[in-house]
Amino acid sequence: MPRDRLSEEGLPADLTYQLVHDHLMLDGNARLNLATFVGTWMEPEARRLMEECADKNMIDKDEYPQTAELEERCLRILADLWHAPDPAQAIGTSTTGSSEGCMLGGLALKWRWRERRRAAGLDASRPNLVMGINTQVCWDKFCTYFDVEPRLVPLEQNRLHLTPEEALKQCDENTIGVVGIVGSTFDGSYEPIDTLQTALDDLHQRHGLDIPIHVDAASGGFVAPFNSPDWAWDFRLSRVVSISSSGHKYGGVLPGVGWVLWRSGEHLPEELRFNVNYLGGEMPTIGLNFSRSGAQVVGQYFNFLHLGRQGYCQRMASLEAIACHLADGLAAMEPLRLVSHPRGQLPVFAVECDPSIKNWTVFHLSRMMRSRGWQVPAYTLPANLQDRAVLRFVIRAGFNHDMADQLLTDVQRNLDWLATAETPLPSASDELVFRH
Repeated sequence: MPRDRLSEEGLPADLTYQLVHDHLMLDGNARLNLATFVGTWMEPEARRLMEECADKNMIDKDEYPQTAELEERCLRILADLWHAPDPAQAIGTSTTGSSEGCMLGGLALKWRWRERRRAAGLDASRPNLVMGINTQVCWDKFCTYFDVEPRLVPLEQNRLHLTPEEALKQCDENTIGVVGIVGSTFDGSYEPIDTLQTALDDLHQRHGLDIPIHVDAASGGFVAPFNSPDWAWDFRLSRVVSISSSGHKYGGVLPGVGWVLWRSGEHLPEELRFNVNYLGGEMPTIGLNFSRSGAQVVGQYFNFLHLGRQGYCQRMASLEAIACHLADGLAAMEPLRLVSHPRGQLPVFAVECDPSIKNWTVFHLSRMMRSRGWQVPAYTLPANLQDRAVLRFVIRAGFNHDMADQLLTDVQRNLDWLATAETPLPSASDELVFRH
């Protein structure tokens, strides 16, 4: 198989398929991957429908008007789900994922802040964005790419995400917005968007700083409406001007599709909207990308149509129940303790070793789990908590109760082996330790 340059002659398609197929056999099993938030399972009918649409370019709306109509339907459904004041007036777009949605939401915050500053005759050269250090790396990219100062609130032992009190300490006249996360990637917890709004309202009243909120609901945008329907985190809050989410996470679609919505057109500056004269028609476009397949958008509409509100409620309740069963089972294992619990939040949680354990770490346990095919990531927490290492478990569609029981059995088997190690084990990168 060519590795560095094209071969002089190609191979028959069937042989090429077999060579590449065999090469990929050593990849991890996606169903056993508890590391990723990205969906790894869809109904066969959805996969077939997406395959039929794989060759449709989402940007060619004149050529594929029916696919474009499904995108608009998805946006209206999300505007209703996220309680836009007038779903018909909400504006948004599909994206390649929630990271692109975050970029667009951040750009709109920066543009509107700059317009206000210039209209008041004030300096607009030093924008900043307030968020917890637990935000996804896309926000670091946004601040770097678009010249915005990140105001990162560090974590503390008893606080693993942003709080209103800590956010307000970072806000000033140059703050373009505050990012709140509905579903932290570190432990699955929801940040208190409702009390964040209350705190910002108070700041506005006391100091005149009118600061909006962008909700990064990469995972929670498709979970919170169903497992916490009475909690106001979305457009029910007046300061929430934009929301981004991943359809390919708990929206249930294979990668990659995301969504970003603004509560109304006034929150998306005209400078960020483009009309393109392309293939015989004027097409409005909002996004950092251009050509991409319409298959994932069709897959999202399939899920909306197939599951409905009741189906999503059942799915999220099932995932939460499985995650709670798994978390409780791990908590009962003496060397482990929960960092977070999935009840009432994402079906995601983290565990760590009891500090009394000195001869092995969660990194050893993570690597040992791979001997049975399980992919469970181990990592250290960010600034202020680098000395704490955790294992994170992400429960998604396709993971069932029986698999959870098997996972618990395999964790206990590995813990029993680790308990026999009388001296500190080599670094988790040393493969010798895994020949047990």
